[in-house]
Amino acid sequence: MSGHAIPVERTALLIVDLQNDFIHPDGAYGRAGQSAPAIAALPERVKPLADALRQKGGWVISTQFTLVPAKRGEPIVSPHLKALRPFLKKGDFAPGQWGHQLVDTLQPADLTVEKIAYSAFYMTRFEWVLRKCDIHKLIVAGIVTNGGVASTVRDAHVRDLETVVLSDGTAAFTERVHETSIEALRPVCRVATVAEMTDEVLAA
Repeated sequence: MSGHAIPVERTALLIVDLQNDFIHPDGAYGRAGQSAPAIAALPERVKPLADALRQKGGWVISTQFTLVPAKRGEPIVSPHLKALRPFLKKGDFAPGQWGHQLVDTLQPADLTVEKIAYSAFYMTRFEWVLRKCDIHKLIVAGIVTNGGVASTVRDAHVRDLETVVLSDGTAAFTERVHETSIEALRPVCRVATVAEMTDEVLAA
């Protein structure tokens, strides 16, 4: 953690993987019946904070989980993900496709980062973008708390970025997993609610 307040202009709401293929009923997970009410509720819950940051000159960054198309457009899917989500198929999470995009409720993002694994930092341009845009504080929302959120928060921590995770702006497929993950992150980041962070941004 830094010893000084970081201005809104150097602060970003980092929206982890709130994409149509994860969230929308017509997306890859929705078609497969792989959804959870807590996850579906996130876009509307996080929107006031995104709007507040836009109003105050902050940033909105979207990470987009990506299945890279290979020969004949067949996606490259890691073995562990194939085992967990056998329903994933050609066209799912493909760059440029509707399913790959940030959900409409949270559009537009100021910056978009494609990622291929849990962490937004792993083999992406994310760290470079943060440096170029002079962003020093991340407020993290999205899915899943025990996967992309936790991995990204921990990687931000070791890079000395000021990081806040939203206890009600993140979710997992079960509440127990979500709550356990939030508790495990407390040593490496601040935990706050969407309302708390919205009030802080608007008061800045």
